[in-house]
Amino acid sequence: MLNIRTFNLGPLQTNAYLVQGENTSKAFIIDPGMNPKSLVRAIENLEIEAIVLTHAHFDHMGGVEEIRNWKGCPVYLHAAEAEWLESPKWNGSLRWPDVTEPLMTGPAEYDLAAGQTLNLVGHTFKVFHTPGHSPGSVSLLSGKNLFAGDVLFRSGVGRTDLPGGSERELIDSIQNTLYTFDEDIVVYPGHGPKTTIGFEKQNNPYVRASR
Repeated sequence: MLNIRTFNLGPLQTNAYLVQGENTSKAFIIDPGMNPKSLVRAIENLEIEAIVLTHAHFDHMGGVEEIRNWKGCPVYLHAAEAEWLESPKWNGSLRWPDVTEPLMTGPAEYDLAAGQTLNLVGHTFKVFHTPGHSPGSVSLLSGKNLFAGDVLFRSGVGRTDLPGGSERELIDSIQNTLYTFDEDIVVYPGHGPKTTIGFEKQNNPYVRASR
């Protein structure tokens, strides 16, 4: 069993996930966003094995440097966005000066790639490359838990009008990857409430299940 805690961080209310194994002080973090004070308090007495980024937009990586420096944990990111952490232009923080100052951090220690498996907190997480919202977007599947970043939301999908975005690729990622999973799989998105694959296949107004 995984213990999954959600933290809504920063002005865009980005979902950061603290994922902990059963009966262990080990945990890892998915998408530590901006202003991560509540998350930092929660991990004070935990061993953080890794930070995994579903993609490198500023609202998902704003807390990376603080937590990495404190806990000494590596960062994982898809190679298509390898330079984004170091570039306010590419991570988008330069585009919204009313939301954030320019953000940058050191590069990720490890690349993520389709078909890769991560062994964290005593569980296996399979990596799926799901581009469209951004070129390096990934989704992580472990058991009945899917961390989908900004690809699929409850009754919504990620925007595709940012650099490297593609509506065609996003629809393909959802229909031909995410919608192939079991319908009872719980989706933990980058924003908003969790959902299930079955609910989205039947109800998502943007991408229905292909016939």
